[in-house]
Amino acid sequence: MRVNCCIAGGGPAGVMLGLLLARAGVDVLVLEKHADFLRDFRGDTVHPSTLEVMRELGLLEDFLRRPHQELREIAGEIAGRRIVIADLRHLPTACKFVALMPQWDFLDFLVEHARAYPTFRLMMQAEVTGLLQENDRVAGVEATTPGGRLEIRSNLVVGADGRHSIVRERARLVVESLGAPIDVLWMRLPRRPDDPGPTLGYVAGNSILVMLDRGDYWQCGFVIPKGAFDAIRAAGIEAFRARIAAVVPFVRDRVGELKDWDAVKLLTVLVDRLREWCRPGLLCIGDAAHAMSPVGGIGINLAIQDAVATANILAVPLRQGRAGLDDLRAVQRRREFPTRMTQRLQVFIHNHVLSRALAQTPSELPLALRLVQRFPVVRRIPARIVGVGFRPEHVKSPNLDAGRRV
Repeated sequence: MRVNCCIAGGGPAGVMLGLLLARAGVDVLVLEKHADFLRDFRGDTVHPSTLEVMRELGLLEDFLRRPHQELREIAGEIAGRRIVIADLRHLPTACKFVALMPQWDFLDFLVEHARAYPTFRLMMQAEVTGLLQENDRVAGVEATTPGGRLEIRSNLVVGADGRHSIVRERARLVVESLGAPIDVLWMRLPRRPDDPGPTLGYVAGNSILVMLDRGDYWQCGFVIPKGAFDAIRAAGIEAFRARIAAVVPFVRDRVGELKDWDAVKLLTVLVDRLREWCRPGLLCIGDAAHAMSPVGGIGINLAIQDAVATANILAVPLRQGRAGLDDLRAVQRRREFPTRMTQRLQVFIHNHVLSRALAQTPSELPLALRLVQRFPVVRRIPARIVGVGFRPEHVKSPNLDAGRRV
């Protein structure tokens, strides 16, 4: 096969970039190694800046008709006291809320609209295993499919295949690790109609539990010190259930749904970034370029913003067959500042908030939380960081196929 742009990875960055490039008339192929998007422990947050992108694409009304929940403030409960951390209702965006939607529904929605463009193709069960080299540049990828080995030549390969990216590994791009002192145990618990309203995080007795409303169940993340899972498993599933019930008493009547450790999945938290995001013929974006912590749920937001910036910068050069290394470096220059600032903030929260909360029950609220409680206007600052980010992107790539939808 031969395409103009081959994208490895069918996550938020890869699918959004595929949609934007196809909309601009670029022949694009997205390769996804799984048979579907049904991964149980992917991020579910669609942030206001992403909703703004959807509005600019003319897709917002259709998107909001899909089942979702709307989070207009971000709150936590510390030792039984509810704390409002961020108020999203003052953001300079059309949607002043975070939409909670299973990521597979979000990706299905994007693919549905991307397929309306004749230059978009998605190939499932196609796993990238290697890169094709030609004249000191990346000239395509090798992939395995149910039909056997596939060789795809392209003018540009985009690695959007996540934090364990095969593309960046095969390209030998240098990864700088920032470290992370936490891991997360993911699980689901039934949700009752009379459960309390959305409170994202609960802190009690040196334990932290995050709960995302998925309609009929809670998607839960239990934060643990890095490498502590083996000791937690050794203590037994009953002890783990008791810890959850102690943090969030209203789920005490359903923790028995966690029948064994098969119901609990370990997410190893990584925070890293590439020193160089590109080489001739290849660019990495999203988690493949910068793995983010789950803190704030902003990894998806960064990935979408990367895709928008990439399309803005590369759509016309790709269409004209002249996307060179300088163009690829322009993407990194555009997106490196918000990446570094977001990771710096996440590392600070790891070291000065989460690690301390896991070490001992806080005797008093940290200064930042005392400020947001005393002065509600301060809640607009974390809302801006979580909801919009440090450098929001807007769709500027052309829509050359607007009149040729199929």
